[in-house]
Amino acid sequence: MQVTDYRTSTTGITEERLTSSETWTFNIVQQYVANLIKGKILVGHSIWNDLSVLGIPHPAVSTRDVALYQPFRNALRSPHQIVGLQTLAWQLLCRRCQEGQQHPLENARVALDLYRSHADEWEAAISKNNWPSALPPSTFSRCYL
Repeated sequence: MQVTDYRTSTTGITEERLTSSETWTFNIVQQYVANLIKGKILVGHSIWNDLSVLGIPHPAVSTRDVALYQPFRNALRSPHQIVGLQTLAWQLLCRRCQEGQQHPLENARVALDLYRSHADEWEAAISKNNWPSALPPSTFSRCYL
């Protein structure tokens, strides 16, 4: 599908970057990412969005999604709501992110730091078969094996 709005002010992506002869096709990116994450634990925020866009399923037990981690939601008094990464970062790490243009690497670092801040408790709960996270929105169940 032809791109009509690159949202450059938010994404930093320009038409030139996506039409370069060095740009990978979607299928190549999809296969690359599928191979990269196979057998790995994914840590991130709202991982289902990325999996959905890429059309790649991943085992739910191999995800650590900070948007779904119940202790974070409870700490922010939002037990049934998805809390944005910007809010989680500020409230739990006193750290700013996602101001102005999107920076995927910084977002990944923030999500990883949030996970690491509670990794021992998170993994202990999982090892006791006490899954500590809410379910992603049901419309994204196809993203998980």
